[in-house]
Amino acid sequence: MTTVDRRGASLRDGLGCEVWLPGDPGWDEARAAWNLAVDQHPVAVARPDTPEDVAQVVRAAVAAGLRIAPQSTGHGAAARPPLDDAVLVRLDGLADVAVDPVNRRARVGAGALWQAVADAAGEHGLAALAGSAPDVAVAGYTLGGGLGWLARRFGLACSALEAVEVVTPDGMLVRADAMTAPELFWALRGGGGSFGVVTALEFTLHPVDALYAGALMWPMERAAEVLAAWRGWTDGVPEETTSVGRLVHVPPLPELPDPIRGRDLVMVEVFHIGGPEEGAALVAPLRALGPDIDTLAVMPPAALGHVHMDPPQPSPAVGHGVLLTDAPPAALEALARAAAVAPGAAVTSVEVRHLGGAVGRPAPGGGALDHIPAPFALFAVGIAPTPPAGAAVAAGLDALLASVAPWTAPRAFLNLSERPTPAEALLGPEAAARARALRERLDPDGVMLANHPVGGR
Repeated sequence: MTTVDRRGASLRDGLGCEVWLPGDPGWDEARAAWNLAVDQHPVAVARPDTPEDVAQVVRAAVAAGLRIAPQSTGHGAAARPPLDDAVLVRLDGLADVAVDPVNRRARVGAGALWQAVADAAGEHGLAALAGSAPDVAVAGYTLGGGLGWLARRFGLACSALEAVEVVTPDGMLVRADAMTAPELFWALRGGGGSFGVVTALEFTLHPVDALYAGALMWPMERAAEVLAAWRGWTDGVPEETTSVGRLVHVPPLPELPDPIRGRDLVMVEVFHIGGPEEGAALVAPLRALGPDIDTLAVMPPAALGHVHMDPPQPSPAVGHGVLLTDAPPAALEALARAAAVAPGAAVTSVEVRHLGGAVGRPAPGGGALDHIPAPFALFAVGIAPTPPAGAAVAAGLDALLASVAPWTAPRAFLNLSERPTPAEALLGPEAAARARALRERLDPDGVMLANHPVGGR
């Protein structure tokens, strides 16, 4: 028999928005994160449709003695503490997108997905600083920093924020910007979701006339050679170019295209702000290695989210990422050996992202995270449909991370960290102390339950 917490039942009685309790029709769908390997068990799930609804949910949850766990999609749900004393607040009902092409600005609801923003901005020749997957929500990605394919030219997505509307733990709807609630605005730019429930974000868009992007692919046997060549190539590329060296055990799924289905591949993904002639000249040294597959072409910014081939539907996965002080041939060889231990292995994708450029410099007037102090980032992930599969992926991740331990940076990046990581590593000691002090003032009882919480519980 399903047990319903009386605190959750009190929410249903007092709220005007949708509320699910254990045992209700649709309960399992309502509580599920996008990452299906994370089994969330909140006291209740609420789905507000307006900022005022969000404020009402927060006040009612606090009155009932519950914590608040906002979630738009749940891509990064693995880093959140258990929800056994919390109401999960689904934000997909707040998904409006409005673009002001004259001022190059967008205003979006906290539940909006990046593809919707990219499409709306693209109609005006503008680009948003979206991530690698089109179905990731704008809010969680941006609050955690936001590292996308245009980052080396334009910086982190959180640094493009102009204003954030947020319901604070006392149930008040606040607009935070450089003039109003500036300390809260500072914290929300890269400090994560520990400071309230974000309901809307406003951020700068960038004019992008042409993009040359896609992937080059070779058999996995050439991994060390290709990755070393890619690493050397990154030393000479302009800030308009972002790239990824990647090892992929492609699963034999019928929906995948024939040329890659079931193959073990080494890839270089390239994202260049520029036209085809300039782009072709730039990648000529990589093409000289004779890739089996070449998808590089001119494309609009709205198409960038499909290059990385992230799963389009909710999937069970276990992953984690670290920052690297460098990616010399020795590090890449060690990584290739660890990734190739078992073809078709538990860890299905290993990527090394080239950082630097604008993302490596402190943004003027930036927030809690104003740059990433490392030249490369590593992220690895595997499919985990069962707990034993998840354990196998975790063991594979441990081996991969051990292989690059000599080059692992002391700092970490929230969007790529799927294991609990202290704020000092994510933000640096000074910014972490400042963010923690704000959290203690705003939320002394630890009501907000975020991924990688700053202070509180």
